[in-house]
Amino acid sequence: MRPTVQHSDEKSVCTQSLDVMSTGDLADFVPLVHPEAVNREAIDEPIECRGRGPAAFYATARWLRSAYADLVWQVHDAVAEGDLVVLHATMSGRHTGPFVAYAGDGSVASALPPTGKTFAVTQTHWFRLRDGMVVEHWANRDDFGQARQLGWVPPTPVYLVRMALAKRKAQRSVSH
Repeated sequence: MRPTVQHSDEKSVCTQSLDVMSTGDLADFVPLVHPEAVNREAIDEPIECRGRGPAAFYATARWLRSAYADLVWQVHDAVAEGDLVVLHATMSGRHTGPFVAYAGDGSVASALPPTGKTFAVTQTHWFRLRDGMVVEHWANRDDFGQARQLGWVPPTPVYLVRMALAKRKAQRSVSH
């Protein structure tokens, strides 16, 4: 059994887990994400993101990176109590690829074609740790603010057509 991790170390593990979402590969997730870790936010993500452990968290990173270039989280505050760590952060990036959301069965629910626009939105990320690693994650995000900054809402008629075409293309790629 590993010794109890100090709060500063717990905060560092959680901050690093956001950092590797931007640029890390699977090997970077292994020391940070517990083999039984679950991301409670993965419900709208591709099926491979809904599993457990480092591979599922890495799948989420790849999914986000496929839609957003220059993706980064700037952590403003970190609070730890017991096995719980909360980070207040700003996520920013540029929408350069389709952002595809998925239904519970893994089918494509919607697809938002790239706008090339940048965004910066505040989020809080909640982590539960076990053995010094992330074992659970959930978040509160300003999705509406992000949608406004990226021009997703209110959608123009032209963007609605682009959305329909992007969804059709995403559906074809999921079914193959």
